[in-house]
Amino acid sequence: MTTDTSPTPARLSSEAVRPLRTLDPDGPQEDLAWLDEAVGEARVVAIGENAHYNRESYRLRHRLTRYLVERHGFGAYALESGFVEGWLADDWVRGGQSRPGHVLADGITSLMGLWTEMGDHLEWMRQHNRHAARPVGFYGIDLSGSNISPLPALDAVIAYLAHADPAFQVDPSIRETTSLFAVPSAFSLPQALAAYEQLPNERRDALTAGLAELAARMEGRRLGYRRRTTASAYERAHRALRLAVAIDANVRAVAHGDRECLFFNRDAAIAGTVEWILRREDRIVVAARNGHVQRWPALWPGMSPTASMGMHLADLIGQDYLVIGVTNGTGQTFNTSADFYAGKLFTDLEAVPLEMSSP
Repeated sequence: MTTDTSPTPARLSSEAVRPLRTLDPDGPQEDLAWLDEAVGEARVVAIGENAHYNRESYRLRHRLTRYLVERHGFGAYALESGFVEGWLADDWVRGGQSRPGHVLADGITSLMGLWTEMGDHLEWMRQHNRHAARPVGFYGIDLSGSNISPLPALDAVIAYLAHADPAFQVDPSIRETTSLFAVPSAFSLPQALAAYEQLPNERRDALTAGLAELAARMEGRRLGYRRRTTASAYERAHRALRLAVAIDANVRAVAHGDRECLFFNRDAAIAGTVEWILRREDRIVVAARNGHVQRWPALWPGMSPTASMGMHLADLIGQDYLVIGVTNGTGQTFNTSADFYAGKLFTDLEAVPLEMSSP
């Protein structure tokens, strides 16, 4: 006899459901007044989505972010996108000179920069920052390299060490091995994982050991590195390296058949990055899938319940963490089947029955 220990998601009361009159970021804001009481003193407001790549989700996040920035002083927008890649987007919204197309292609991961609505959101941030006394920063909170390649993070660390420790030479075999399973596009994930699985065990072990040694070196020489560069540059490079270590642990686990470890490690790493941002920003808007932001275990197909990012953040900051779950009706949505990697991006979205209990 077996016992089903899967968590039962709570049913929403009618008071918890907030239909919106418009998604237009420039539209009237009367239907958002409920946010004033809901937000209160929360330091992190997480805006979910039921699926990636719905234009409505981009517009909603843009609208809510503007409200939270203008009415409640939020100073950071943190997206479920690569941490290192996000440095480019942050530089641009703060007035950098990169081309917008380059920013959307290389500063936003997992194809999310393809949507004009994402570009509109970043453009608003850039225009806001030109006149605001306090700029709004952009942060990627996810693992870089499409969640499977440590290469972007490793390159950032190598570039940092060239300034902080110019006499030190990073073992070139670390980057050589990492390059063997790099991800040229979001459609290359299966090939990248297959390439990693083909590596000899001793080469995998050498990569893991090399990353661990780099992390130990950076942590042991923290004070000297911060003096030679800046505290901000050090902390950013160190965070990138910690995420590279997490990516390496994930691909090792998947290669050994442990796919659940991937979900546990990824959400813990995302939550760790949000915590890292909280040491720099007073109030943050976090944008990620419902399964990441929710306060209860995530239920992924074929997996045991895993601790979500939201559970980690709720444990860390309690009532200072507010979640806004998002769903929508019929249309098309992101395709989560294997044929996504063959180019079928979308599939039909089934109508969502909203069963609401009394409060």
